[in-house]
Parts: sequence; C-alpha cells; structure tokens
Amino acid sequence: MNQGDKAVGGKSLQLILARELASNLATPMFLIDARGMLVFYNDAAALLIGKPFAELGEIPAEEFGAVLDMKTPDGGPLRRRDTPAGIAFFERRPAHTTLAARGYDGVQRLVHNTAYPLFGTSDEMHGVVSVFWQVAAAQDDA
Repeated sequence: MNQGDKAVGGKSLQLILARELASNLATPMFLIDARGMLVFYNDAAALLIGKPFAELGEIPAEEFGAVLDMKTPDGGPLRRRDTPAGIAFFERRPAHTTLAARGYDGVQRLVHNTAYPLFGTSDEMHGVVSVFWQVAAAQDDA
C-alpha cells in the first residue's frame, strides 16, 4: 500500500474520504469496500433504499443487492454482477445503466445508476462508489 493509501481504523483513506463526500451530498450514493462489503450510504440514498444506514449497518454487498431485487427496466432478470456496481467491482471499470430496484420499504423504483471503482495513488482498488437517482415520472401535456 502506497504511503498516500494508508488505512485508518481498517478503512483506506480513499474510502474514508469518499464517505465524507457522500455524507455531504444530496445525491444518493453508496460505497462498497474492496472486500465486497456495503460500508456506507448517505441519507439521500436512504430515502430511495427505504431504510437508514444506521439501522442496516455494514453488510455484504451481495446480500444488499439481493434485497433490492434489481431488474432491467422492463422487469427482466439482472444479475448483480451485471449492475453498474458489479461491473465496477469485478471488471474494475465505470458503468452506467437504468434499472428497477425494490427498496426495503417494498417500493419498486426506476433509477439511473452510475458506479466507478475507487483507486488509490498506487492503482490499488479500495472499493466502489455508486451514485443513483430516481427516474422522473413522465408528465402529461394536459
């Protein structure tokens, strides 16, 4: 690990800084660490996910993804590794798509999702940043 990538309390500096950024944004964002654990999502994300992070805590991203029951916009199956977060984690590259996800509150939502791997100065991957926002409902011209 490069000097600039030092871990603090078991978390890399990059992950700590990404959490600080996420906690100060109104854009829904969640973070997955290099072990594949969901380590944080902000209050804006909690509104779409249906449960505050303080209530859920850190869980395996696979478990989190299973609860969200993600599908293609037309309702077709979507493997978790084919979601933007899965692509960023497994293929180490950014990705974007629109998908349907059901929150802990049981509400199905159509969301745009962009995720990218979080690399440090030594090109070591520290995790994944995933940003998403609900697709606006089509408005009638009436």
